[in-house]
Amino acid sequence: MSSSSFDRLDLPLRTDRLVIRASTADDADAVWRYRRLDDVSRWLTTAPTDAEAFGAHFADPERLAVTLLVELPGTGVIGDIMLRVEDAWAQAEVRALAAGVQAELGWAMDPAHQGKGYATEAVRAVMAACFTTLGLRRVHAGCFAANEPSWRTMERLGMRREEHSRGTALHRSGEWMDGMNYGILAEEWRSLTV
Repeated sequence: MSSSSFDRLDLPLRTDRLVIRASTADDADAVWRYRRLDDVSRWLTTAPTDAEAFGAHFADPERLAVTLLVELPGTGVIGDIMLRVEDAWAQAEVRALAAGVQAELGWAMDPAHQGKGYATEAVRAVMAACFTTLGLRRVHAGCFAANEPSWRTMERLGMRREEHSRGTALHRSGEWMDGMNYGILAEEWRSLTV
């Protein structure tokens, strides 16, 4: 996500129970606390094995530019959300019209705070900002099919399953796993919020 898109978000976002804010390099320890857990790290694209390696990975400016933190007031950081604004696929003659019109979302939550609706609440707030403040036309997210809590969250958010691929994602365990991809258009989101 470009810094101009990030700046347009008017952070922090607030829900009934949560605060969603930009991340800084100083947040690495708080995020490492839950991302190091096997229940979380097994589903992540990158899983550094120690705090120092994670801190360097987390502090990368490109990573910070797409990472929002989910805070529970009085508790601190309980999760993070990736928000990457991107271009949609387009034919060459209309490529400029597809620039920066959609976003990919991803998230990780501290297992100690799962099962309370926090992920759904936080991602819903970010989706709302995508469709209102950022004026995007589409949001999408993907996960391993075995990560049922993640795709169940996507369904609770009103996202449509667009793909269930067979054996397309190589997991760090060496296993080829199925994948799931979900999406929602701005007009679909608006119909859910009326």
